[in-house]
Amino acid sequence: MMSMYKFMIIGLLLLALFCYSSYGQVDPQKKYKELFQEIQKSKIFIDQKRFVDCEPKGNPDSIVSAYLNQKETIGFNLKNFVAQHFDTIQNDHTNKVQNIASAEKIELAGIQNDTTAMLQHINYLWADLTKEPGKQKEFSSLLALPNSYIIPGGRFKEIYYWDSYFTMLGLKEAGKVDMIENMVRNFAFLVETYGHIPNGNRSYYLSRSQPPFFSLIVELLAQTKKDSSIYLTYLDALEKEYRYWMSGGKAVHLQNHEILNRYWDTDNTPRPESYSQDVELFRQSQRDSLLFRDVRSAAESGWDFSTRWFEDGISLKKIITTQLLPVDLNCLLFKLESTLAKACQIKHDKAKASMYRELAQRRKALILKYFWNEQSGFFFDYNLKTSTRSTQYTLAGLYPLFFQLADASQAERVKRQIETKFLKPGGLVTTLVQNSGQQWDYPNAWAPLQWIGYKALKNYQFDDLAGEIAKRWTKLNIKVYFETGKMMEKYDVVDLNRLGGGGEYKAQDGFGWTNGVFLKLWNDLKVHQ
Repeated sequence: MMSMYKFMIIGLLLLALFCYSSYGQVDPQKKYKELFQEIQKSKIFIDQKRFVDCEPKGNPDSIVSAYLNQKETIGFNLKNFVAQHFDTIQNDHTNKVQNIASAEKIELAGIQNDTTAMLQHINYLWADLTKEPGKQKEFSSLLALPNSYIIPGGRFKEIYYWDSYFTMLGLKEAGKVDMIENMVRNFAFLVETYGHIPNGNRSYYLSRSQPPFFSLIVELLAQTKKDSSIYLTYLDALEKEYRYWMSGGKAVHLQNHEILNRYWDTDNTPRPESYSQDVELFRQSQRDSLLFRDVRSAAESGWDFSTRWFEDGISLKKIITTQLLPVDLNCLLFKLESTLAKACQIKHDKAKASMYRELAQRRKALILKYFWNEQSGFFFDYNLKTSTRSTQYTLAGLYPLFFQLADASQAERVKRQIETKFLKPGGLVTTLVQNSGQQWDYPNAWAPLQWIGYKALKNYQFDDLAGEIAKRWTKLNIKVYFETGKMMEKYDVVDLNRLGGGGEYKAQDGFGWTNGVFLKLWNDLKVHQ
């Protein structure tokens, strides 16, 4: 009887692997080769992510063969060829959200001070931003997941790693615990299947991850359900996540066996979803192909792009992401090590718990050694190329307070810098560099960093400043919503009459992490009124 049971379990596992394996997945850049390059260079789609998300109407090999046979014929039209062989019409939530927003905008004029409509809109969006599980589609770039999940919105039609933590903050406020659990299971599935959590569930994202928030995601679920056994459920996945970040080019060995981490994409080719931009940047920069890895690694950071990653603090052509040790990344890995220690302690594995605690304490010491600038009173990234700290102030410097790694004196000095340099009428600006044209620079602000700042300051009882950030940010979200009917991906917090801008694509609405952080801050403010 037991042997039959084992046989059934093995069979189910094999079935699951078949349904969700990499069979049939297509990396468009690698599969379509010359055709892919011509489509992206021709800029048939304004947003180049559009093509790599398209599903072919037939076998990719047959499509490539047809292209090679027809491309030199008289009257050949590449745009028509693409329309014939690819499903270029993307019927998803985007148009629905825009239509709803347009309709709501007409009705909102009379209820400017009533946030009920806005809260109802966000509640509606949870359903609208939900994607259901399914089997792996043959020849699709989308990686199938076994459970439902929330996407950010707009052009982002797949799950995104670090976005999801901030989205989950709102899901918790909305009482959607089942969705939180589904998403945690999906992330564990991705780790088990691919060895890490990719940037998003697309084949062209498999070469990189995103800021490692998995330990916080597991912690959020455990706290929400008040169930410490959840740490044990995901212990294996947490350990695999840790091994991924401590291997390959991501781990940097410094003096005296010191190890810190950097962002590192395993590929050094143009990003498929931004192919023509990367090729043009490469041409202008006159650098070798390692430029592509620096660009991709900045995408892994989530801050794509910011002058934070530029050697001269000005030009994308001078991007050196892989030469920088980011303060926020290393704080996140401190949290992962600490969470592993906690999980092993719950498991009564004292040896492993002790090992992970020691690793976390070592990392804490290195964070304070390499990232803290006593003279400036702030935490900065560390430049491997020059063996010096960066001089650029960014909100990444708040992460040591978010994870309570700073002492009281350091926290006080960071708080002063935040209050005098970063606090603007609409919240916290991301960096102090103006007119860069990059979306992760002044005057833009982003929901995840407002939450990081709010919570970091609350950790050290700077409640007045934390509350002011929350009030300014939620007030701006409300203002923009009642003017546009939309929750936006990013915001201009300097000029409140101007929408956030810059970057490689137009401003997106939807929007997962904005919805999540707004709900969390809104409810926190109500509690403390």
